[in-house]
Amino acid sequence: MILGYNTNGFAHHDLAGAMTILSELGYRSAAVTLERSLLDPPNDLGVDRAVALLAPIVEATGMRVTIETGSRFILDPRRKHQPTLLSADAAARDRRIAFLMAAIDVAAGVGADCVSLWSGTPDDEAEEDEHYDRLAEAMTAVLHHAATKDVRLAFEPEPGMFIDTMARFEHLFKRLEHPLFGLTLDVGHIHCQSDGDPGEHMRCWQHVLWNVHIEDMRRGVHDHLMFGEGDMDFEVVFAALRAAQYAGPAHVELSRHSHDAVETARRSYEFLSRYV
Repeated sequence: MILGYNTNGFAHHDLAGAMTILSELGYRSAAVTLERSLLDPPNDLGVDRAVALLAPIVEATGMRVTIETGSRFILDPRRKHQPTLLSADAAARDRRIAFLMAAIDVAAGVGADCVSLWSGTPDDEAEEDEHYDRLAEAMTAVLHHAATKDVRLAFEPEPGMFIDTMARFEHLFKRLEHPLFGLTLDVGHIHCQSDGDPGEHMRCWQHVLWNVHIEDMRRGVHDHLMFGEGDMDFEVVFAALRAAQYAGPAHVELSRHSHDAVETARRSYEFLSRYV
């Protein structure tokens, strides 16, 4: 297992500066959130440009990379995280699919460990089965493209989204049954939703656990907190990761701490390095 950091916590830095600083602090992986500085949909996805920008940074820092697709307003400047794979309008769903396919192309171009993604929320009141149908159809298209590039997709249950719990992830996983479809596990999400035992989830899904997000949280509140400000037991969390023989990156996700990015990353590394 190695420590990493999500670049959404360095919103005021350019990517080269952020990854250089993270490397100097000791991090060995970067979860690179695709912002407009790398991709600029819908007019120009710019995959070749993104790879040309990112690849030399990866080589210079020697860091592993996960491609993250959770940029807040990248497809719609007025609606956070919209459109989604669940949108009622098929053309809107296609825009999200095109963005995810571009992310896969970037991941292939820089040798990323995986692409991390989530379901998003529906924008209509259709029946649950209809939402699952839309999501499965969209994910099938995305997975088909991933297979052409041999890129793994790590799907994250996210509070407030359609796939929010591990039970709903399992339902989708069984429906898709694809060797490139795996899991991004945010241990804070499990904790804040009281969504079962994190260690049990890690053991159950260790064969497809390809990405981990980590931060502090409090029970009942989905708020990514600095380590020590919540009520999580990280001794237990990391013991469970070791028991599951997890060898991938554990990425710090503190996207609302960019105002103090360097100090936050330094303190996070000092806190977590005692466990890794």
